[in-house]
Amino acid sequence: MIWLLFLLVFAFLILGLPVGISLAASSLIYILVASKVPEIVVLHRMVNGVDSFPLLAVPFFILAGSLMNTAGITNRIFDFAKASVGWMRGGLGHVNVGASVVFAGMSGAAVADAGGLGTIEIKAMRDAGYDADFSVGVTAASSTIGPIIPPSLPMVIYGVVASTSIGQLFAAGFIPGLLMAVALMIMIAWYAKRRNYPRDLRFSFVFLGQAFARAFLSLMTPVIIVGGILGGIFTPTEAAVAACAYALFLGLVVYRTLTWQRLLRVSFDTIETTSIVLFIVAGASIFAWILTSNRVTEHFAALVLTVTENPILILLMINAILIVVGCFMETIAAITILTPVLLPIAVKLGVDPVHFGVIMVLNLMIGLLTPPVGMVLYVLSRVSGVPFERCVSATAPFLVPLLIVLALVTFVPAISMWLPTLIYR
Repeated sequence: MIWLLFLLVFAFLILGLPVGISLAASSLIYILVASKVPEIVVLHRMVNGVDSFPLLAVPFFILAGSLMNTAGITNRIFDFAKASVGWMRGGLGHVNVGASVVFAGMSGAAVADAGGLGTIEIKAMRDAGYDADFSVGVTAASSTIGPIIPPSLPMVIYGVVASTSIGQLFAAGFIPGLLMAVALMIMIAWYAKRRNYPRDLRFSFVFLGQAFARAFLSLMTPVIIVGGILGGIFTPTEAAVAACAYALFLGLVVYRTLTWQRLLRVSFDTIETTSIVLFIVAGASIFAWILTSNRVTEHFAALVLTVTENPILILLMINAILIVVGCFMETIAAITILTPVLLPIAVKLGVDPVHFGVIMVLNLMIGLLTPPVGMVLYVLSRVSGVPFERCVSATAPFLVPLLIVLALVTFVPAISMWLPTLIYR
């Protein structure tokens, strides 16, 4: 009768119900119809799913990202990135990626990057004469760096579900995130030469120094967060609180761009976003519990291993599954549901759970750039005024460098595991 559970989920999603409600409602109906378990178990499992100290990092990182966008910190980051790499051909494209790398060390959410920095980046590129398609494609692709370079909300969720060190996951994402940036900049350089894009400004040490001085306190945010976590000063949850406190200090005291009205609005937005994320986690927790208790995960692992025992082919299959799921399902729900199913297979192949976490998150970030869900594309379509269908076609070429990085991360474990091994083991 497990087919009933999947049928209900897909039916609810097709009807347009929110992901969290679809997962929780389908699980409740399945238990009422096809299980002897008391229905109160649904509430217990949902509560247990979100009753986790590391999950406290979620609302604080969401709040920190919103505060930085509202307080004007992103503008200073963009100006510094422009002074650093804007002199290259197709300069604002490289600036786009560079700014996303810096912002990735603050928020850890692709949608926050697209909605905050994306608005500034697309306007600047349009004003400079860049094609709208190129501007949207670069912005969409660069926003996926956010959840790979620490801190990362998806990795917090994966760490909780997989009972894996979040600190090690953060360290494992650092080099792959930088590799994504390099791959995208190579793609941008190719585009710039082909379309004869200009150099947006001359390199100047004076201009770079001025931009650095103006952005110095903002640039200290990722240093505090990432350095504190990797240095053992903070836990990821404590780092999230420190990020909020520092963003408030910059917005209220230093820059004085954060009014009490803006702070109130940001707080309500954070509460709304956090409630959505945690309800998805709660709904996915009961769904994953049903799969595990019915031994679906074991049967699936056995099925995969009967098809082939070749580690390369199995990893390719897992990547294909994750990318397809990422096209249709929200990232947090996908991690909560698929981790208990796919992680045991990966462990049997000798894949470290930390390494697998990076593979999973990178796959699902690519899914944010693909229809029909494609949350980043919807956000950029709204802020840029470019139709969704055109955003899809504009972003498609930039999937190539991201898929190349995914292949390297999957089959060269040292890319992910060198830093956590150096720091933690």
